[in-house]
Amino acid sequence: MIDDGTGLFTIGELARATGLTVRTIRYWSDEGVLPPVGRSAGGYRLYDAASVARLELIRTLRELGLGLEDVRRVLTGERTVAEVAATHVAALDAQIRSLKVTRAVLSSVARRGSTAEEMTLTNKLARLSAAERQRIMEEFVAETLHGLDTIDPDIRERMRRTAVDLAENPTPEQVDAWVELAEMLQDPEFRAQMRRAVEFNAADRGPDAPRGQSLWFARRLVELVGPARERGIAPAAPEAEEVLRDLFGDADRTAVLDRMTAGFNERVARYRELLAVVNRQPAPPHAEDFAWVVAALRVRAGR
Repeated sequence: MIDDGTGLFTIGELARATGLTVRTIRYWSDEGVLPPVGRSAGGYRLYDAASVARLELIRTLRELGLGLEDVRRVLTGERTVAEVAATHVAALDAQIRSLKVTRAVLSSVARRGSTAEEMTLTNKLARLSAAERQRIMEEFVAETLHGLDTIDPDIRERMRRTAVDLAENPTPEQVDAWVELAEMLQDPEFRAQMRRAVEFNAADRGPDAPRGQSLWFARRLVELVGPARERGIAPAAPEAEEVLRDLFGDADRTAVLDRMTAGFNERVARYRELLAVVNRQPAPPHAEDFAWVVAALRVRAGR
């Protein structure tokens, strides 16, 4: 406080009283958020007790990350502190989500030893919006199902409801899974492979086939193969033939194998695994049961 009985402060005195630098206080004053109440005879800016309180509010708001424009609106009464705080919380939440994605991408890149090109692709795919990710999936399903009117309606509905729900703060493993899945969904070869699998399903159905028949077959397969595997029956064992007969009757084993491998090959299995990781769901069940059937059919088809 200057020693003239006015109770006013110079910038230097404000700096000593608050612990802020003269340069910071002068900058805030120049920006208009801390206007002086007057000038000394020597032309120095002067501030009063209210200026000290205003300065403390400015410092608090700035420490919380608010820009000077928001600070100015609070000080002029255009917005309340609560309104500005709520807006800033939303902005911070968005920034935190972005930082978490950044961390997951960098962790993924570091673990995989990615090249610059791979890093760019990973970052781009990881930052797609939920709507953009779902669009990729919907395009994949639409191409797979196009023109296949005889597919089991339950299978069709399940495929159309397939979602891609990458977390807002994904783990590096989820980022890895989404990147691999996105590349697979856009791969023409895999799209054709999935379409062939669906075509086999459609070809197996007659016009009067009951709804849900394909899902019934999957349940029946698990019911028969699970116990056989638990008893230690290998796919090549003679006892495996009884399981195949219960499943397929006298149908040609080579034709059945073609259908099974179309729907349950390694890439299709990987697709389901990746979806489970991205969507934070348990691993697809019974993959071993389907693999056992394929192996048993291959033995009998001589492949």
